[in-house]
Amino acid sequence: MTSAAVNLHTFLDAFRFIGSNWSLLLDKAAQQLELAGAALGLAMVIVLPIGVVLGHLRRGSTFAIGASIAGRALPVLVLIAAFLTVLGIGFVNNMIALAVLASGPILTNSYEGVARVEDSVVDAARASGMTGAGMLRRVELPLALPLLAAGVRVAAVTVIATAPIAAIAGGGGLGDIIVNQASYGFDGVLGASLCAMALSVLAFALLKTLEQAITPPGLRRLAAFEKGNRPREPVPIAAIGAEIEEET
Repeated sequence: MTSAAVNLHTFLDAFRFIGSNWSLLLDKAAQQLELAGAALGLAMVIVLPIGVVLGHLRRGSTFAIGASIAGRALPVLVLIAAFLTVLGIGFVNNMIALAVLASGPILTNSYEGVARVEDSVVDAARASGMTGAGMLRRVELPLALPLLAAGVRVAAVTVIATAPIAAIAGGGGLGDIIVNQASYGFDGVLGASLCAMALSVLAFALLKTLEQAITPPGLRRLAAFEKGNRPREPVPIAAIGAEIEEET
């Protein structure tokens, strides 16, 4: 039997395992999504406001970039091991370790998204009498929304794909199957891995769809215009601002 035939047979066995154990896999997938969702929510609550405020002030770029690099560079296994002495084995330990992993792209994109709003737009908003908080809410955040959403999307996919590692510290999820080849066989390991990959792809697609749904029509048209090869024209800030104001 050729290697290609062996590989095909292995994948077919993995799909048979998925079909025969779909109830178990759904339960494990729900556990993994619960853990990933909690970690992502914790990261957003803590670092998203920090990035937005620093971007609004146009300060702290070194901190934002440095914290992002540190969050991505620290291995999740090292974080889990470090938290074991304080938090022990279980959900909270794994949630915090994954939240650190998610904080990098969220912090970077929230900072860059707000800080990159053109100065002319900020000056026009200030000249119209907007306060700093009003300018942030009505101008900077809506214009930064695509980059903010991209950061959350990257963080979500990264956390969901990494969450199976948490099984070694009592995290549950699909990792319980992936790390237990003795009980489930290689077919189960591969089948659970395919399910974890499918969850990541599904999360990416859903968050991309949500981003498009909540982006004001004016910004969608502006993005479509900028993707074309036509000469750059002045951005109709007043029209975009009016549409944002209507939706908010």
